[in-house]
Amino acid sequence: MRLISINAAKPGMIMGRAIFNESGHPLVQRHVKMTEGIIRRLKQMNIQYIYIEDEISKDIVVEETVPLELRAKAVSNIERSFRQMKGLNSRDAAFVLDKQSKKLNFLVDDLLKTIFSNNEMLTIITDTYLYDEALFQHSFNVTLYSLAIAKELGYPYEDLRTIGIGALLHDVGKMVLPLEILHKPGQLTDEEFAIMKLHTRYGFNILRNLHTVSLLVAHCALQHHERLDGSGYPRGLVDNEIHPYAKIIAVADVFDAVTSNRVYRDKMLPSEGIDLIESDSGTLFEKRVVDALIKSVVHYPNGTVLCLSDGRRGIVAKQNTKQSSRPYVRIFEENGMLLKSTYLLNLEEFPQVEILRVDTEYLQP
Repeated sequence: MRLISINAAKPGMIMGRAIFNESGHPLVQRHVKMTEGIIRRLKQMNIQYIYIEDEISKDIVVEETVPLELRAKAVSNIERSFRQMKGLNSRDAAFVLDKQSKKLNFLVDDLLKTIFSNNEMLTIITDTYLYDEALFQHSFNVTLYSLAIAKELGYPYEDLRTIGIGALLHDVGKMVLPLEILHKPGQLTDEEFAIMKLHTRYGFNILRNLHTVSLLVAHCALQHHERLDGSGYPRGLVDNEIHPYAKIIAVADVFDAVTSNRVYRDKMLPSEGIDLIESDSGTLFEKRVVDALIKSVVHYPNGTVLCLSDGRRGIVAKQNTKQSSRPYVRIFEENGMLLKSTYLLNLEEFPQVEILRVDTEYLQP
């Protein structure tokens, strides 16, 4: 399978992965031959990247860390728990959430089992799943990224559970925001953004009233938009004033936000999202947390076409667990000429060869 931009999609190409709705049911099946109508519909659904099957990517497997069934169940549980809080005040929302907390704890346990049973780097494919509300998918993804980072940092299991619940509920305060702001398709005005920022305090007020979770979970909701240099909100905390769990969730939150679909901007590829966060390492985000993200998350997913500094072009065939940013690449082109037979290049063994760019619009001659 190969990752391409939807803008490069042509009728006759074969879908490599299905597109699923929030219930886990396929909207576009795998192996379907694309038509003008299918491509137009995918663009309308704001799909920016798809996987196709072709000769240069034959036998390349693209697998997500969390199985589809577990993802669908997890997001469904998050949705049910969150929807029951709509329109309630903080105290009533806390009462509702308290009754759901056991299910959410089990959900975090399931995700921890998945992460610990898979020693490879975390892969989340956001364009494969479509949800009516991005908040539920975002909460799920942030939980996965936070757990992967915390595991890399060596936190013990009980701490991982608390971090997981904190990540899962970090945006719960958004459920008591005005719906016209929460669901606004475009960018917010300054006045609307000021109201949106209140979700951190609302989340804190909801979660501190829960009897079934640690008070640290409430602080994760309160502090996940704080930044090391004091430029964050709601309190403008700096460095050691921010709880370590909130520092982890802050990085996971931004990474998922920039690598997921939004109506008002294009998503970034994982490598681009990592570069963005790394540029703010030590100023906005704690360096050790950013370093843990870099080590635990796939930079270039399998099936990604890379242009190399020595004139070669290849497709990521498998990940390199020793160095996440230097995958194994199946070389199929040298200096603009297609090769009669491909070969595998381990980029870790050739540090002088740089990755110039990801080519999602490559069309095979």
